[in-house]
Amino acid sequence: MISNLRKTLWLAALTLFCQLLQAQTILVKPVNIQQAYTNGTRSDDGRPGKNYWQNTADYHIKVSFDPQTRNVGGSVEIDYVNNSPDTLKQIVFKLYPNIYKKGAARDKPVNPEDLTDGVQISHLKIGSKNIDVNNHDALTIDGTNMTVPNQQVLPHQKVHMSVGYAYNLNKGSHNRTGQVEDGSYFIAYFFPRVAVYDDIDGWNTIPYTGTAEFYNDFCHFNAEVTLPADYVVWATGTLTNATEVLNKRIADRIALAAQQDSVTNIITEADVKAGDVTTKGDKHTWKFEADSVTDFVFATSNHYIWQASSLVVDPQTGRRTRVDAAFNPKHKSFFNVIGYARKTVAAMSYQFIKWPFPYEHETVFDGLDQMEYPMMVNDNPLDIVADDIELTDHEIFHTMFPFYMGINETKYGWMDEGWATIGEWLITAMIDPSVTDKYGIDNYALSAGHEDDVPITTLTTELGGSAEFTNPYSKPAMGYLYIKDLLGDELFTKAMHHYIALWHGKHPGPFDFFNCINEGSGRNLNWFWQRWFFERGVPDMAISSVTHIGNQYKATIKQVGNKPLPIHLTLNLADGSKQIVHKDISAWEKGNKTYVVDFTTGKKIKTIVLGDVLIPDSDPKNNTFVMKR
Repeated sequence: MISNLRKTLWLAALTLFCQLLQAQTILVKPVNIQQAYTNGTRSDDGRPGKNYWQNTADYHIKVSFDPQTRNVGGSVEIDYVNNSPDTLKQIVFKLYPNIYKKGAARDKPVNPEDLTDGVQISHLKIGSKNIDVNNHDALTIDGTNMTVPNQQVLPHQKVHMSVGYAYNLNKGSHNRTGQVEDGSYFIAYFFPRVAVYDDIDGWNTIPYTGTAEFYNDFCHFNAEVTLPADYVVWATGTLTNATEVLNKRIADRIALAAQQDSVTNIITEADVKAGDVTTKGDKHTWKFEADSVTDFVFATSNHYIWQASSLVVDPQTGRRTRVDAAFNPKHKSFFNVIGYARKTVAAMSYQFIKWPFPYEHETVFDGLDQMEYPMMVNDNPLDIVADDIELTDHEIFHTMFPFYMGINETKYGWMDEGWATIGEWLITAMIDPSVTDKYGIDNYALSAGHEDDVPITTLTTELGGSAEFTNPYSKPAMGYLYIKDLLGDELFTKAMHHYIALWHGKHPGPFDFFNCINEGSGRNLNWFWQRWFFERGVPDMAISSVTHIGNQYKATIKQVGNKPLPIHLTLNLADGSKQIVHKDISAWEKGNKTYVVDFTTGKKIKTIVLGDVLIPDSDPKNNTFVMKR
């Protein structure tokens, strides 16, 4: 039998050991990721390693689109730079439109009339070699991947590539791209591009199957888009020949909108009816240029109106961002989108996450989807104001993640969708304080702890069941929110700016993010990263007891589950008023299972309720404590 003294000493030693172990939590890296750190391309302080590299390219795209046949075709000239230390013995291209190819693997059904023969490659030249596109030994197309073997691109070599291609744009089965209605189209992922070759996986050969999203290098784009003369084009980048394709008064309005805060009606219903928006001719070629972006997309219509406004996003330089809304005037709710979009850009620049909006324009196009692209958003019209606001700010927030930060969405959806979700929660309230946005919170409370509720760091390509939604969206967003609550706005912003400054224009991975926030905040947060992002578990707390002496109260909170949550108490007072008592997640940092919250109130308490709209609880039945009279 162990004496009481020995038992007490043993328990104290065990508690101290557990606390030391908690403080020294090490995030274990997968072998392939650890190799990058060993090679010096990434470092444990969160910074890009001394040997960090990434490949890039200069794209010159010439594309024609025929609205009658929906044929997309043209050529791409690519100057690709191999900055890696490796000799590339094959070149992998992405042919994303092959998601509509007959027999292709896909996650979502496609209407039979939208099935195609895929992207047709008319010619391909790599360096001085003309590739026989009909020879399967020289070129293999497997779903959305096109592989060209028997190449030799040396380290730090630049190679010129030329590709001719064509395919038919989908009319229905709209999945991030396709016909919106007669005379309106959103055209994305339309040209052959070189896949990412990085320091973690080498070539990105994960096929696009319709759900998991994209991973592309930062490149320079010059694009020439040719359409019938009555079509207007919106796209990634700067329109460099506005006066050649638009009548002078329309071009002047664009220039005016870029310099003033008020809304400018660039194309009105009267302009569309008059039929003189564009200059005369049968066809026009619209020219765009964009630098250091991961993709180029365009949208077009022969009957949309166009509103625009701008604002200063960087007060130090006076740099402005123009915000556009292009839409069918029959969709009345879209008249408010310009306001929501402008407020979102302002909030991102000055309130959350307080980083100057990085691009010269952001265009919200009236489409059939809810999808983001560099400088472009393809949003469907909605009838409910709250939904319109939430959709607008969510998609625009993606500008930072994945585009400015170069996230590999294909593998790590939580590194971009989670940020768009917390951005939606916080910015929606800034735009309209009457709207309570708790997107995905209830879903997680219901699914937490089930066998398909896998850790957040599970690869996006491996998700199924409830985790397909909660893992990329609400679960990481809660993690980011609770860290923000722990650090406070000032320190959290400092840590985020540290991360953004080091990794924008690059390809950060999960451990780069975790280590950067630790370093930038000066706090070792591994205890939280481990429990929230790497482990299974259930968010569940309970009020186990409340005691008081006079006005001094002690509420004992029990952590029933293992997910660290903020303690948020609402005191419902006898006079009908409420009092809030809050403690951040540091309450659980030492691995303790109970925490005593001390608070004072001079009023009589009727009930105490544990929880808040952005704090899930899998069993809320034990979250209310009724005070005895």
